[in-house]
Amino acid sequence: MNLNPPHHATVSASSTIASAPRAAIFDMDGLMLDTERIALGCWHAAARELGLPLSEEDALGMVGMHSSKAPAYLAGLYGPDFPVRALIDATHQRYLAAMEEPIPLKAGLLELLDWLAAEGLPCGVATSTRRRIAEHHLAQTGILQRFAQTVCGDEIEHPKPAPDIYLKAAGLLGVAPGECVVFEDSNFGVQAAHTAGCRVIMVPDVRPPQPETLALGMPVVASLVEAQALTRQWCGR
Repeated sequence: MNLNPPHHATVSASSTIASAPRAAIFDMDGLMLDTERIALGCWHAAARELGLPLSEEDALGMVGMHSSKAPAYLAGLYGPDFPVRALIDATHQRYLAAMEEPIPLKAGLLELLDWLAAEGLPCGVATSTRRRIAEHHLAQTGILQRFAQTVCGDEIEHPKPAPDIYLKAAGLLGVAPGECVVFEDSNFGVQAAHTAGCRVIMVPDVRPPQPETLALGMPVVASLVEAQALTRQWCGR
């Protein structure tokens, strides 16, 4: 499976920007923090420990998925007798332990945040991760104070790919969804932000954009460095 994103921005007519963005919203895992690879390793290690099957493809299917959807997803793949809760609990414990180590930031993140601050664009976070864990990660990496607002997965009724989390984040930032530029790495997240009416830049991480995501016409770039360059264009800089 090719997990490498393209090395250039792909922009369709549907992503043409009519006016400059007034705010920015970031996903967290896999977009700002290099945590998805760690999470995948925890899934596979827990499955091996319990003697359970879990293919690479099936684990990748949970990237960007709200935790509430994982039990039904796993049961649908492996049957109703599959020990879903045991696998989830074992994975969660491994993940919490791993997150006590320094969490790596994605290349170009700090430069992008610095530039947005200099331009006067308020920033928010819209993550499927629960608040307690999200705040831990953001504080541990020293970027929590960079964001005016955060919306977490345990604070919305309908998780990504529903638009709720991005609608709420835009509202808290005091701008219309169409005035926000969203940075996302997952297919679920891109679909959520697009449905909310936001302008989206996809920066794929461990899973490439799926055909249904590409059909939305969002720009896809290889890194946050390229995402910043595209945002500068949109802002007329």
